[in-house]
Amino acid sequence: MRLADILQPDRMKIPLVAADRRGAIDELVDVLADRGDVSDREGIKEAVWQREQIRTTGIGHGIAIPHAKSACCEKLVLAVGVPDEPIDFDAVDGQPVRVIFLLISAVDQTGPHIQALATISRILTDSNLRASITEVASAQQLHKLLVEHEDAAE
Repeated sequence: MRLADILQPDRMKIPLVAADRRGAIDELVDVLADRGDVSDREGIKEAVWQREQIRTTGIGHGIAIPHAKSACCEKLVLAVGVPDEPIDFDAVDGQPVRVIFLLISAVDQTGPHIQALATISRILTDSNLRASITEVASAQQLHKLLVEHEDAAE
């Protein structure tokens, strides 16, 4: 699975305005809802937040991947946000988050959901990519960076 296939610049928010974890999740859900990718904005926000309460999605190295499955979503969708200031996500390494990938999928799409989580985690093991993401000034720059990184890895 390629992120470039499911992530477009209109689903990226740079910078995120939110200053906390809940606000960042809500802001990214709004990005997807405004584009018609999810049908129940508040239901998705609650589903993601409930998942976040079970265990943090702050995976370390300044990355968070909040995610949920919902009947309010017909296909796998992804939004990315880069906050102006790092956000405390209660990450496993105790470090604040600088890049947030929000993943939502239909309830019956377990395979693609897990595959997308694995792809995001895998490409973000590259410390140079993580550093570059925090330096981008626009959604178009971030999209180009991710596409180039994936192309180089193939």
